Amino acid sequence: MTTNTATHHGGDKSLKRILGLPSLVFFGLAYMVPLTVFTTYGVVTQETAGHLPTAYIVTLAAMFFTAYSYGRMVEAFPAAGSAYTYTRRAFGGPAGFMVGWTLLLDYIFLPMINYLVIGIYMKEYFPTVPEAVWIVGAIALVTTLNILGIRLVAKMNFLIIAFQIVFLGVFIAISLSALGSADAPSLLSPFYSEDMALPAILAGAAILCLSFLGFDAVSTLSEETREPTRDIPRAIMLCTLIGGAIYIVTSWAGHIIFPDWQNFGSADSAAVDVMQRAGGIFMVTFFTAAYVAGCVASAMASQASVSRILFAMGRDNVLPRSVFGKISRRYATPIGATLVVGGISLLALVISLSLAATMISFGALVAFSFVNLSVIKHFLIDEHQRGGSDMIRYGLLPGIGFLLTVWLWTSLSTTTFEVGLTWVAVGFAYLLYLTRLFRKAVPDFDLQEA
Repeated sequence: MTTNTATHHGGDKSLKRILGLPSLVFFGLAYMVPLTVFTTYGVVTQETAGHLPTAYIVTLAAMFFTAYSYGRMVEAFPAAGSAYTYTRRAFGGPAGFMVGWTLLLDYIFLPMINYLVIGIYMKEYFPTVPEAVWIVGAIALVTTLNILGIRLVAKMNFLIIAFQIVFLGVFIAISLSALGSADAPSLLSPFYSEDMALPAILAGAAILCLSFLGFDAVSTLSEETREPTRDIPRAIMLCTLIGGAIYIVTSWAGHIIFPDWQNFGSADSAAVDVMQRAGGIFMVTFFTAAYVAGCVASAMASQASVSRILFAMGRDNVLPRSVFGKISRRYATPIGATLVVGGISLLALVISLSLAATMISFGALVAFSFVNLSVIKHFLIDEHQRGGSDMIRYGLLPGIGFLLTVWLWTSLSTTTFEVGLTWVAVGFAYLLYLTRLFRKAVPDFDLQEA
């Protein structure tokens, strides 16, 4: 497989290798959205009884080992497709399809959450303009930018991430100044208290997997990276650690500013209460501008990722190749898949934020679990790499990642399983149709053409 910066061979099946490590890291952080900590801030704060930072630490631990596994699989298979490709290579076509199908939950519905949030906040500032106008406008803008090319998306991500970092700097500085007040809480109270309950922390940590979606999305850009086997694993780990640190510090700062979490006006809008107490209307306005900009960046990154997942599946003939498996000759982007994702995102007009988040959590944790298992299967079993260090790198570490993700997965709500398993059942029915009840193999493609 060639790694030059030009379009590599394969005609319509190829993408241009133009991205380096900084662009990959900013892509992942834009996907994650540093301010996404406030999307579920009130919900998880109430779930954990005021211990949101602790829940983030638990989630970061699980994501750290999973990020490691993603890095190992990128080295083995530097191609678009993420967990779909890795599971397919390790466990075969049917398993790959089912993981890819489940993975679509978080990739397809994450843009919807961004569009929903954009609509909600812009409606607050411009009450005479219907929320639907903002949602449709954002979808049209993001879809157009993704068709024009990944380089443009990368440049815009840098500016938007910088804006969010400036806001977070101001917010954290205000929280530090609040420590001098008479009613300031203990520095450690957001992390630990005597009445802290482990099941509640785990339930909150499971929801917070939504915040970390982004490190895995970096792997979908393997075919557009100049040195994928070197830079993709580094970018994945950096995104995980940097994003986790931002979430922990920011949630801690919010608890310092607003320790009486029982007094939130609404769990869904708790961030507004925090900002109002931090700096009045100025901070509320500053936050809204930074948050909406971050949602635009996340929508761009998440739509770019899912379009490449669909492109990989279309190239495999798992989905119709004529729609999903083609690259625009003019823009070198998967235009058919991008337009389909834009169309599906219109569901943001009718779907609830809680339902979208539920589907994302289920899909993400299933995909993460199988990536950890794929490392064990590929390196230890298929490649017979079973030396002392290999057992740690390809056995112990991904094994810990698998156990942690399954642990979080079982902490999800009953509603989550009802929705998620329904989606899985639909996918399995389509797989039976595709393979004629497994009498026909799931279509494959030669990685040397990727």
